[in-house]
Amino acid sequence: MHDDINLYIEENLIKEVIKHQNRRSPRLIIDLANRLRTDGVIQEASTDISAPNMIDGVIKEGNIKFIYSSNSDLDRVREYLGWDFEDSKNVKELNLTHNLIANKAGFENLMSIYDKDPIIGLKNAIRQKIKDNKKYGKPEVIFDENSTFDSVIDIFQLKNRQRQLKKDIILENIEHARLYNQLKDLSFLEVKAIYLDKDQLVDDKKQTEDEEKKKGSKRDNLIKHLYKVESNISLYLSGNYNQFIKVTDYKINSIQNKRDLKTKIENLTNVGEKTIEEIINEAHEYGICIKDDKFNRFIVEKEYVYNRVKDVKYSEFQKLFTYLEGKTPFTTQHKTKGAEFDNVFVILDNGEWTQYNFENLFLENGSDSVLKRTQKLFYVCCTRTKENLVIFYHEPLVSVVEKAKEWFGNENVISI
Repeated sequence: MHDDINLYIEENLIKEVIKHQNRRSPRLIIDLANRLRTDGVIQEASTDISAPNMIDGVIKEGNIKFIYSSNSDLDRVREYLGWDFEDSKNVKELNLTHNLIANKAGFENLMSIYDKDPIIGLKNAIRQKIKDNKKYGKPEVIFDENSTFDSVIDIFQLKNRQRQLKKDIILENIEHARLYNQLKDLSFLEVKAIYLDKDQLVDDKKQTEDEEKKKGSKRDNLIKHLYKVESNISLYLSGNYNQFIKVTDYKINSIQNKRDLKTKIENLTNVGEKTIEEIINEAHEYGICIKDDKFNRFIVEKEYVYNRVKDVKYSEFQKLFTYLEGKTPFTTQHKTKGAEFDNVFVILDNGEWTQYNFENLFLENGSDSVLKRTQKLFYVCCTRTKENLVIFYHEPLVSVVEKAKEWFGNENVISI
Protein backbone atom coordinates (compact mmCIF):
# COMPACT_ATOMS: atom_id res chain seq x y z
CA MET A 1 0.00 0.00 0.00
CA HIS A 2 1.08 3.57 -0.62
CA ASP A 3 1.93 5.71 2.41
CA ASP A 4 1.13 8.93 0.55
CA ILE A 5 -2.55 9.44 -0.29
CA ASN A 6 -1.53 11.59 -3.27
CA LEU A 7 -0.37 8.46 -5.06
CA TYR A 8 -3.89 7.00 -4.79
CA ILE A 9 -5.26 10.23 -6.26
CA GLU A 10 -2.73 10.19 -9.14
CA GLU A 11 -3.68 6.60 -9.97
CA ASN A 12 -7.41 7.50 -9.87
CA LEU A 13 -8.01 5.01 -7.08
CA ILE A 14 -9.78 7.66 -5.04
CA LYS A 15 -11.30 11.03 -5.91
CA GLU A 16 -10.10 14.17 -4.15
CA VAL A 17 -12.75 16.61 -2.92
CA ILE A 18 -11.22 20.04 -2.31
CA LYS A 19 -12.93 22.41 0.12
CA HIS A 20 -12.41 25.97 -1.09
CA GLN A 21 -14.82 27.57 1.38
CA ASN A 22 -14.07 27.77 5.09
CA ARG A 23 -17.02 27.95 7.50
CA ARG A 24 -15.10 27.78 10.80
CA SER A 25 -12.10 30.07 10.75
CA PRO A 26 -11.97 33.86 11.07
CA ARG A 27 -10.24 35.86 8.33
CA LEU A 28 -6.76 36.04 9.86
CA ILE A 29 -6.73 32.26 10.39
CA ILE A 30 -7.80 31.61 6.78
CA ASP A 31 -5.05 33.91 5.53
CA LEU A 32 -2.48 32.20 7.76
CA ALA A 33 -3.66 28.75 6.67
CA ASN A 34 -3.28 29.72 3.02
CA ARG A 35 0.32 30.79 3.68
CA LEU A 36 1.01 27.49 5.43
CA ARG A 37 -0.53 25.19 2.83
CA THR A 38 1.85 23.34 0.54
CA ASP A 39 -0.74 21.82 -1.84
CA GLY A 40 -1.58 24.99 -3.77
CA VAL A 41 -5.17 25.07 -2.53
CA ILE A 42 -6.44 28.53 -1.56
CA GLN A 43 -9.42 28.78 0.80
CA GLU A 44 -11.77 31.70 1.23
CA ALA A 45 -14.56 32.59 3.64
CA SER A 46 -17.89 30.88 3.17
CA THR A 47 -20.52 32.70 1.12
CA ASP A 48 -23.13 31.39 3.55
CA ILE A 49 -23.96 34.34 5.84
CA SER A 50 -25.17 31.89 8.49
CA ALA A 51 -21.76 30.14 8.68
CA PRO A 52 -20.19 30.04 12.18
CA ASN A 53 -17.37 32.38 11.12
CA MET A 54 -19.78 35.10 9.91
CA ILE A 55 -21.44 37.93 11.86
CA ASP A 56 -24.15 39.93 10.10
CA GLY A 57 -22.85 38.75 6.75
CA VAL A 58 -19.26 39.77 7.51
CA ILE A 59 -16.49 37.31 8.33
CA LYS A 60 -14.99 37.51 11.83
CA GLU A 61 -11.52 39.05 11.96
CA GLY A 62 -10.01 36.81 14.65
CA ASN A 63 -6.59 37.17 16.29
CA ILE A 64 -3.24 35.48 15.68
CA LYS A 65 -0.02 35.83 17.66
CA PHE A 66 3.41 34.22 17.60
CA ILE A 67 4.96 34.67 21.05
CA TYR A 68 8.55 33.79 21.85
CA SER A 69 10.75 34.12 24.90
CA SER A 70 14.07 33.09 26.42
CA ASN A 71 12.05 32.13 29.50
CA SER A 72 10.31 28.74 29.30
CA ASP A 73 7.83 29.51 32.11
CA LEU A 74 4.45 29.00 30.45
CA ASP A 75 2.59 30.53 33.39
CA ARG A 76 4.07 33.88 32.34
CA VAL A 77 2.61 33.42 28.86
CA ARG A 78 -0.77 32.28 30.20
CA GLU A 79 -0.88 35.32 32.47
CA TYR A 80 0.04 37.56 29.53
CA LEU A 81 -2.81 36.11 27.46
CA GLY A 82 -5.36 36.60 30.23
CA TRP A 83 -7.48 33.65 29.07
CA ASP A 84 -9.52 31.58 31.50
CA PHE A 85 -7.56 28.32 31.40
CA GLU A 86 -10.14 26.76 33.75
CA ASP A 87 -12.65 26.97 30.89
CA SER A 88 -11.70 23.70 29.21
CA LYS A 89 -14.53 23.93 26.68
CA ASN A 90 -13.36 27.17 25.11
CA VAL A 91 -9.62 27.23 25.88
CA LYS A 92 -7.20 24.51 24.73
CA GLU A 93 -3.46 24.24 25.16
CA LEU A 94 -2.02 21.98 22.46
CA ASN A 95 1.17 20.06 23.26
CA LEU A 96 2.90 17.57 21.01
CA THR A 97 2.79 14.53 23.34
CA HIS A 98 1.03 13.15 26.41
CA ASN A 99 4.47 13.07 28.05
CA LEU A 100 4.78 16.85 27.76
CA ILE A 101 1.30 17.22 29.23
CA ALA A 102 1.78 14.71 32.08
CA ASN A 103 4.06 17.01 34.11
CA LYS A 104 1.68 19.95 33.68
CA ALA A 105 -1.47 17.97 34.47
CA GLY A 106 0.08 16.11 37.41
CA PHE A 107 0.24 12.45 36.37
CA GLU A 108 3.95 12.22 35.52
CA ASN A 109 4.64 9.10 37.63
CA LEU A 110 1.90 7.09 35.96
CA MET A 111 3.09 8.23 32.53
CA SER A 112 6.65 7.26 33.41
CA ILE A 113 5.51 3.75 34.37
CA TYR A 114 3.55 3.17 31.19
CA ASP A 115 5.87 4.89 28.74
CA LYS A 116 9.39 4.79 30.18
CA ASP A 117 9.77 1.61 32.21
CA PRO A 118 13.54 0.93 32.12
CA ILE A 119 13.29 -2.85 32.49
CA ILE A 120 10.64 -3.27 29.83
CA GLY A 121 12.88 -1.00 27.74
CA LEU A 122 15.65 -3.58 28.05
CA LYS A 123 13.29 -6.35 27.00
CA ASN A 124 12.11 -4.32 24.01
CA ALA A 125 15.72 -3.64 23.00
CA ILE A 126 16.39 -7.39 22.88
CA ARG A 127 13.29 -8.02 20.80
CA GLN A 128 14.29 -5.22 18.41
CA LYS A 129 17.80 -6.69 18.10
CA ILE A 130 16.35 -10.07 17.15
CA LYS A 131 14.08 -8.40 14.59
CA ASP A 132 16.94 -6.36 13.09
CA ASN A 133 19.20 -9.40 12.81
CA LYS A 134 16.54 -11.19 10.76
CA LYS A 135 15.78 -8.14 8.64
CA TYR A 136 19.41 -7.46 7.71
CA GLY A 137 20.51 -11.08 7.50
CA LYS A 138 22.89 -10.87 10.45
CA PRO A 139 23.84 -13.95 12.47
CA GLU A 140 21.14 -14.85 14.98
CA VAL A 141 21.91 -14.80 18.69
CA ILE A 142 21.01 -18.28 19.87
CA PHE A 143 19.39 -18.56 23.28
CA ASP A 144 16.65 -20.47 25.08
CA GLU A 145 13.58 -18.34 25.82
CA ASN A 146 13.12 -20.35 29.00
CA SER A 147 16.47 -19.02 30.24
CA THR A 148 16.35 -16.30 32.85
CA PHE A 149 15.88 -12.71 31.73
CA ASP A 150 19.18 -11.88 33.44
CA SER A 151 21.15 -14.46 31.46
CA VAL A 152 19.58 -13.45 28.14
CA ILE A 153 20.62 -9.83 28.67
CA ASP A 154 24.17 -11.01 29.34
CA ILE A 155 24.09 -12.97 26.08
CA PHE A 156 23.04 -9.94 24.04
CA GLN A 157 25.53 -7.58 25.68
CA LEU A 158 23.30 -4.61 24.98
CA LYS A 159 25.50 -1.51 24.83
CA ASN A 160 24.89 2.21 24.71
CA ARG A 161 27.06 4.89 23.11
CA GLN A 162 29.53 4.83 26.00
CA ARG A 163 30.01 1.08 25.37
CA GLN A 164 28.81 0.19 28.85
CA LEU A 165 26.32 -2.58 29.41
CA LYS A 166 22.80 -1.17 29.62
CA LYS A 167 22.16 -3.55 32.49
CA ASP A 168 25.09 -2.05 34.41
CA ILE A 169 23.69 1.42 33.89
CA ILE A 170 20.28 0.33 35.14
CA LEU A 171 21.79 -1.28 38.24
CA GLU A 172 23.54 1.99 39.11
CA ASN A 173 20.07 3.41 39.88
CA ILE A 174 18.62 2.10 43.16
CA GLU A 175 15.01 2.22 41.98
CA HIS A 176 15.84 0.63 38.62
CA ALA A 177 17.80 -2.09 40.37
CA ARG A 178 14.79 -2.82 42.57
CA LEU A 179 12.60 -3.20 39.49
CA TYR A 180 15.20 -5.32 37.73
CA ASN A 181 15.41 -7.72 40.68
CA GLN A 182 11.67 -8.39 40.36
CA LEU A 183 12.15 -9.80 36.87
CA LYS A 184 15.73 -11.00 36.51
CA ASP A 185 15.03 -14.60 37.59
CA LEU A 186 11.90 -15.00 35.48
CA SER A 187 12.23 -16.67 32.12
CA PHE A 188 12.70 -14.40 29.13
CA LEU A 189 9.43 -15.87 27.83
CA GLU A 190 7.58 -14.55 30.89
CA VAL A 191 9.18 -11.12 30.72
CA LYS A 192 8.50 -10.93 26.98
CA ALA A 193 4.77 -11.20 27.76
CA ILE A 194 4.84 -8.04 29.91
CA TYR A 195 3.49 -5.17 27.86
CA LEU A 196 3.45 -1.50 28.76
CA ASP A 197 2.36 1.33 26.47
CA LYS A 198 1.04 4.83 27.11
CA ASP A 199 -2.16 4.04 25.21
CA GLN A 200 -3.04 1.66 28.05
CA LEU A 201 -3.09 4.75 30.25
CA VAL A 202 -4.35 7.68 28.19
CA ASP A 203 -6.30 6.23 25.26
CA ASP A 204 -9.87 7.41 24.70
CA LYS A 205 -9.29 10.91 26.08
CA LYS A 206 -12.18 13.32 25.64
CA GLN A 207 -11.48 16.73 24.10
CA THR A 208 -14.22 18.33 26.22
CA GLU A 209 -16.51 17.19 29.03
CA ASP A 210 -19.47 17.02 26.63
CA GLU A 211 -17.81 14.70 24.14
CA GLU A 212 -19.25 11.20 24.14
CA LYS A 213 -17.04 8.32 25.20
CA LYS A 214 -15.64 6.33 22.28
CA LYS A 215 -15.84 2.56 22.01
CA GLY A 216 -12.86 0.21 21.98
CA SER A 217 -10.59 1.80 24.57
CA LYS A 218 -7.02 0.48 24.76
CA ARG A 219 -6.79 1.16 28.50
CA ASP A 220 -5.74 -1.89 30.51
CA ASN A 221 -8.04 -3.46 33.11
CA LEU A 222 -6.26 -1.77 36.02
CA ILE A 223 -6.79 1.72 34.58
CA LYS A 224 -10.36 0.79 33.62
CA HIS A 225 -11.04 -0.25 37.23
CA LEU A 226 -9.59 2.98 38.59
CA TYR A 227 -11.62 4.90 36.03
CA LYS A 228 -14.73 3.11 37.27
CA VAL A 229 -13.92 4.11 40.87
CA GLU A 230 -13.75 7.78 39.87
CA SER A 231 -16.80 7.54 37.60
CA ASN A 232 -18.90 6.09 40.41
CA ILE A 233 -17.74 8.81 42.80
CA SER A 234 -18.55 11.44 40.16
CA LEU A 235 -22.11 10.12 39.85
CA TYR A 236 -22.64 10.66 43.57
CA LEU A 237 -20.98 14.08 43.65
CA SER A 238 -23.08 15.27 40.69
CA GLY A 239 -26.30 14.18 42.43
CA ASN A 240 -27.03 11.35 40.01
CA TYR A 241 -27.99 9.04 42.87
CA ASN A 242 -30.24 6.66 40.93
CA GLN A 243 -27.47 5.83 38.46
CA PHE A 244 -24.99 5.61 41.34
CA ILE A 245 -27.17 3.02 43.11
CA LYS A 246 -27.58 1.12 39.85
CA VAL A 247 -23.87 0.80 39.02
CA THR A 248 -22.70 0.17 42.59
CA ASP A 249 -25.58 -1.96 43.95
CA TYR A 250 -25.23 0.15 47.06
CA LYS A 251 -28.15 -0.32 49.47
CA ILE A 252 -29.68 2.67 51.20
CA ASN A 253 -32.39 1.69 53.67
CA SER A 254 -32.07 4.39 56.31
CA ILE A 255 -30.89 7.92 57.10
CA GLN A 256 -27.81 6.38 58.71
CA ASN A 257 -27.00 4.57 55.45
CA LYS A 258 -27.03 7.95 53.68
CA ARG A 259 -24.76 9.48 56.30
CA ASP A 260 -22.34 6.55 56.10
CA LEU A 261 -22.27 6.80 52.31
CA LYS A 262 -21.51 10.52 52.46
CA THR A 263 -18.56 9.80 54.79
CA LYS A 264 -17.27 7.03 52.53
CA ILE A 265 -17.42 9.26 49.45
CA GLU A 266 -15.54 11.99 51.33
CA ASN A 267 -12.86 9.46 52.30
CA LEU A 268 -12.48 8.44 48.64
CA THR A 269 -12.37 12.06 47.47
CA ASN A 270 -10.10 13.67 50.05
CA VAL A 271 -7.42 11.01 49.69
CA GLY A 272 -4.38 12.87 51.04
CA GLU A 273 -1.28 10.68 50.72
CA LYS A 274 -3.15 7.39 50.21
CA THR A 275 -1.91 5.10 47.46
CA ILE A 276 -3.81 3.68 44.51
CA GLU A 277 -3.90 0.27 46.20
CA GLU A 278 -5.33 1.72 49.41
CA ILE A 279 -8.16 3.47 47.57
CA ILE A 280 -8.94 0.40 45.44
CA ASN A 281 -9.28 -1.61 48.67
CA GLU A 282 -11.40 1.05 50.39
CA ALA A 283 -13.71 1.43 47.39
CA HIS A 284 -14.17 -2.35 47.39
CA GLU A 285 -14.85 -2.55 51.13
CA TYR A 286 -17.32 0.34 50.93
CA GLY A 287 -19.17 -1.27 48.03
CA ILE A 288 -18.46 1.76 45.83
CA CYS A 289 -16.48 -0.24 43.25
CA ILE A 290 -16.18 -4.00 43.69
CA LYS A 291 -13.06 -5.78 42.42
CA ASP A 292 -14.37 -7.79 39.47
CA ASP A 293 -12.90 -10.84 37.73
CA LYS A 294 -11.06 -8.73 35.12
CA PHE A 295 -9.32 -6.72 37.83
CA ASN A 296 -8.45 -9.80 39.90
CA ARG A 297 -6.99 -11.53 36.84
CA PHE A 298 -4.94 -8.44 36.08
CA ILE A 299 -3.28 -8.56 39.51
CA VAL A 300 -2.25 -12.17 38.93
CA GLU A 301 -1.34 -12.01 35.24
CA LYS A 302 0.19 -8.51 35.24
CA GLU A 303 1.84 -8.60 38.65
CA TYR A 304 4.83 -6.47 37.66
CA VAL A 305 2.62 -3.70 36.25
CA TYR A 306 0.28 -3.77 39.25
CA ASN A 307 3.20 -3.62 41.69
CA ARG A 308 4.50 -0.53 39.93
CA VAL A 309 1.16 1.29 39.85
CA LYS A 310 -0.26 0.37 43.26
CA ASP A 311 2.20 2.53 45.24
CA VAL A 312 1.56 5.73 43.26
CA LYS A 313 -0.48 8.31 45.17
CA TYR A 314 -4.15 8.09 44.27
CA SER A 315 -4.31 11.87 43.95
CA GLU A 316 -2.24 11.45 40.77
CA PHE A 317 -4.90 9.22 39.24
CA GLN A 318 -7.53 11.79 40.19
CA LYS A 319 -5.61 14.30 38.07
CA LEU A 320 -5.32 11.79 35.23
CA PHE A 321 -9.08 11.19 35.39
CA THR A 322 -9.72 14.95 35.16
CA TYR A 323 -7.45 15.07 32.08
CA LEU A 324 -9.09 12.05 30.41
CA GLU A 325 -12.54 13.52 31.00
CA GLY A 326 -11.61 16.66 29.07
CA LYS A 327 -11.80 18.88 32.15
CA THR A 328 -8.34 20.42 31.64
CA PRO A 329 -7.18 22.78 28.88
CA PHE A 330 -4.51 20.27 27.82
CA THR A 331 -4.69 18.06 24.75
CA THR A 332 -2.26 16.61 22.22
CA GLN A 333 -1.81 18.28 18.87
CA HIS A 334 -2.22 15.15 16.76
CA LYS A 335 -5.60 14.30 18.37
CA THR A 336 -7.28 17.61 17.52
CA LYS A 337 -8.14 17.10 13.86
CA GLY A 338 -11.82 17.90 13.40
CA ALA A 339 -12.07 19.66 16.78
CA GLU A 340 -12.62 23.39 17.23
CA PHE A 341 -12.24 25.79 20.15
CA ASP A 342 -12.60 29.53 20.70
CA ASN A 343 -9.05 30.00 22.00
CA VAL A 344 -6.09 27.82 21.00
CA PHE A 345 -2.64 28.01 22.61
CA VAL A 346 -0.04 25.91 20.73
CA ILE A 347 3.25 24.98 22.39
CA LEU A 348 6.03 24.26 19.90
CA ASP A 349 8.15 21.74 21.82
CA ASN A 350 9.40 18.52 20.20
CA GLY A 351 10.01 16.84 23.55
CA GLU A 352 11.86 13.62 22.77
CA TRP A 353 9.80 12.85 19.67
CA THR A 354 11.96 12.79 16.54
CA GLN A 355 9.00 12.33 14.19
CA TYR A 356 8.40 16.07 14.30
CA ASN A 357 10.74 19.07 14.19
CA PHE A 358 9.32 22.56 14.67
CA GLU A 359 12.59 24.36 14.01
CA ASN A 360 12.90 22.71 10.62
CA LEU A 361 9.26 23.61 9.97
CA PHE A 362 10.20 27.30 9.97
CA LEU A 363 13.55 26.79 8.26
CA GLU A 364 11.97 24.43 5.71
CA ASN A 365 14.83 21.94 5.82
CA GLY A 366 15.73 18.56 7.34
CA SER A 367 14.21 15.18 6.59
CA ASP A 368 11.50 15.45 3.95
CA SER A 369 9.17 13.01 5.71
CA VAL A 370 9.58 14.74 9.09
CA LEU A 371 9.08 18.15 7.47
CA LYS A 372 5.86 17.09 5.71
CA ARG A 373 4.55 15.46 8.88
CA THR A 374 5.30 18.60 10.91
CA GLN A 375 3.75 20.90 8.30
CA LYS A 376 0.51 18.93 8.35
CA LEU A 377 0.41 18.91 12.15
CA PHE A 378 1.10 22.64 12.42
CA TYR A 379 -1.61 23.39 9.85
CA VAL A 380 -4.13 21.33 11.83
CA CYS A 381 -3.20 23.10 15.08
CA CYS A 382 -3.51 26.58 13.58
CA THR A 383 -6.91 25.87 12.06
CA ARG A 384 -8.60 24.58 15.23
CA THR A 385 -9.50 28.03 16.51
CA LYS A 386 -12.76 29.90 16.00
CA GLU A 387 -11.50 33.14 17.56
CA ASN A 388 -7.93 33.47 18.91
CA LEU A 389 -4.73 31.60 18.05
CA VAL A 390 -1.45 31.93 19.96
CA ILE A 391 1.75 30.04 19.12
CA PHE A 392 4.54 29.89 21.71
CA TYR A 393 8.17 29.11 20.85
CA HIS A 394 10.92 28.98 23.47
CA GLU A 395 14.29 30.41 22.36
CA PRO A 396 13.83 30.37 18.58
CA LEU A 397 16.63 31.14 16.16
CA VAL A 398 16.56 34.59 14.54
CA SER A 399 15.71 32.91 11.24
CA VAL A 400 12.70 31.21 12.88
CA VAL A 401 11.43 34.58 14.14
CA GLU A 402 11.86 36.08 10.66
CA LYS A 403 9.81 33.27 9.13
CA ALA A 404 7.16 33.75 11.83
CA LYS A 405 6.92 37.43 10.84
CA GLU A 406 6.39 36.36 7.23
CA TRP A 407 3.56 34.01 8.25
CA PHE A 408 1.94 35.94 11.12
CA GLY A 409 2.84 39.55 10.26
CA ASN A 410 5.38 41.76 12.06
CA GLU A 411 2.79 43.22 14.41
CA ASN A 412 1.72 39.76 15.57
CA VAL A 413 5.17 38.42 16.48
CA ILE A 414 5.86 39.33 20.10
CA SER A 415 8.80 38.77 22.47
CA ILE A 416 7.99 38.63 26.17
